[in-house]
This record gives sequence, C-alpha cells and structure tokens, in this order.
Amino acid sequence: MNRHTDGPDGCDRFDIRMTDLTGGPEAMHRATLQAVERVLASGKYVLDREVVAFERLWAEACGVRFGIGVGNGMDAITIGLLAQGIGPGDEVIVPAMTAFATVLAVIRSGATPVLADIDPVTTLLSLESAQRMMSRRTRAVVVVHLYGRMAPMSEWVAFCHEHGVALIEDGAQAHLARLRMGVAGSFGVVGAFSFYPTKNLGAIGDAGMLVTDDESIVQKARQWRDYGRSCASAAGLHVLAGLNSRLDELQAALLSARLPWLEGFNAARRAVAAAYRENLNNPWITLPSASEEPEAHVHHQFVVTAVNREALRFHLRSRGIQTGIHYALPLHWQPACPVHSRYDPSGLFHAEQHAHRCLSLPCHPFLTMEAVERVIQAVNDFVLPAETEP
Repeated sequence: MNRHTDGPDGCDRFDIRMTDLTGGPEAMHRATLQAVERVLASGKYVLDREVVAFERLWAEACGVRFGIGVGNGMDAITIGLLAQGIGPGDEVIVPAMTAFATVLAVIRSGATPVLADIDPVTTLLSLESAQRMMSRRTRAVVVVHLYGRMAPMSEWVAFCHEHGVALIEDGAQAHLARLRMGVAGSFGVVGAFSFYPTKNLGAIGDAGMLVTDDESIVQKARQWRDYGRSCASAAGLHVLAGLNSRLDELQAALLSARLPWLEGFNAARRAVAAAYRENLNNPWITLPSASEEPEAHVHHQFVVTAVNREALRFHLRSRGIQTGIHYALPLHWQPACPVHSRYDPSGLFHAEQHAHRCLSLPCHPFLTMEAVERVIQAVNDFVLPAETEP
C-alpha cells in the first residue's frame, strides 16, 4: 500500500478521509442544483425569501419560534450576546476545550472570557468548574455541545436560572441532537449554529443562524447583523454600530434543499460510531463515553484518546486513514486569548490532558462499512512504541 503524508491537499492522499463533501444521494444533488438555479433566476441574493424560508424551517426543526440567519456560527454567538446587551464589563463563561470561534465570539462582543474546565468523562463544560467561576459580573454561560454530544441541559437550565445568567447553546456540531425534553438550541435564551461545509448540515461556504423564543432578541439580532439598521425604517436608519453578517440567499436555499436528508445522515453517523464502540479494542486507546440517550449525540466527530497520539496517527496514516485533532490546544494556550481572561483557579487540567491525547477518527455519513472495518482493524493493530509505554 502507498504511504500517505499530510499537507495542504492531504485529504486527497488518503483512501479513507475524515469527510466527504461530494458524497450523498443523487436526489440531494439534484435538489441542490435546483436551489442554485432558483436563486440565480430570482436576481435577489441577500436577505430575501430564501433566507426567510430557511429561518422558518430551521427554527421549526429546533423547536423554537424564531431563526435569524447570519454569516457564520461565530457571529451567531456574538450577535446572540450583543442582542442581550452583553459587552464590556461583563463576563461570559466558556469551556476551555472548544473551537476558538467560541471564545472569539465573546471577545468580539467586548465581554471578558472566563475559561472553565471540562468534565473528564464527557469532555463537556464542567458544572463544578463553572460554579467556581461565577462572579457578580457573570452575564452568560456558553454551553458547547462538543463533537455533537448534548450537554445535560436540565442541569444547565437550572444552574443559569439559579444564578440569573443567560444560557447560550453553541450547537455548531450538534444539528438536531435531541434529548427527551428538547432539541439542541431550544434550551438556552439563544442557540447558535454553524453551517460550515463540514458540519452535519453544511452549506457550500460560510453560513450560520441563531435561534430563540425571545422576540426582543429577534429584533436586536436582525439589527446587529445588518449594519445596525432599524428593521422598521425604510429610510435606512442605523440605530446600532452593527455588523455585516447576513446569510445570503444561495446558502439559505442550499441548506433548505439539504435539510430533509439531515436526520438520515445523523443516523448513518450513529451507525459508524456504534460499530467503532462495539469493535474497537486496543488497551492504549480510550473510547468516548456513551450518551445516556442515543439521539443526544449526532457524532459530528468520533474522538478517542490515545497514550501516544502521534504514534497512532502515524500508524493510521500508513494505512491510508486520515485523522484529525479537535482540538490541539485548549483556549488558554492560544496566543490570541486575551491576557485579561479569567481561568478556573483549580486549573484546567482536564482540558489540557484532552488536548494532548484526543484524536478524531473518520465518522461521516458516506463511509462504507468496509471502510469502517478497515479503520477498526488498523486501530486494533496499533502497538504502542516501547519507549512510550507507561
């Protein structure tokens, strides 16, 4: 077998890739092309009927009243904070293990990020760590449904209610994940979503949305996304120093066209994850813990931890299997994280340890079972180099 190396075009050098953006049923591709043709023929490309239609569809799918389409997932969080008047002088708690976009959204709002540790079993924001980080300046907690796994929302709803702070859900990796009590994005004051191409529901470019049941947030969010323009003013009255973060018609139409396949794609991801969970058996690899409710995890990523991640990654690369690292650095190790950010005084040990050991295996809806079996065999064949054995 040919040996494979990482690089800018590294995904083309692997037999089994982390994602497949060209896969999917022919019917979905036809619907996508029809959506493109419809938008081109309309002559209307920004904040028109396609955006309104997708806002309605996604809000309904999440079980909330309103959707506000924006440019990307980071802006969805930022605007969700700004629409509540959260900014300079305020603090927002976020997990130390998440995509940098989560904390960058807080920075862009003007608020101070407060970094809490993660639960070592679930890798999600630790309730105990968040409790330690509460202060009189805390205005919101951003709960991230990392890797597509929903956080225990009844606990977070009660926690935020007790402390009188806003609950923001970062659902960028958790499209239509659901607990018995509701869908991701429906528990917080605001739910924020990214539709980046690699997400479970992906656009062909950047796209995002925030969802809410709060009408006052809807009005403010629509102003913030569109230069601060008053929604009620035909004269172009700008009531805020807003942003330019408008979901365009093309991406909205594409997302509406692809939405009917999302549940099936999530089921396919769960099948891949189930095969991994049942058959991966290597003493040097730790599997992610299972969710108590199967539909609470949509497996945007299937992340294992390894005693020697780089050795495992090299081993899988030699078998033609691409892997990923989500995420190599916790937020407080990122040079761009503000020096005035507050950290859990008890430390961020679990986030740091996870960053050292996490490795994402291929887990997307178009993987064949033959490919899954190859990944399983390759992982099970991995032997820890003698010099790194504990």
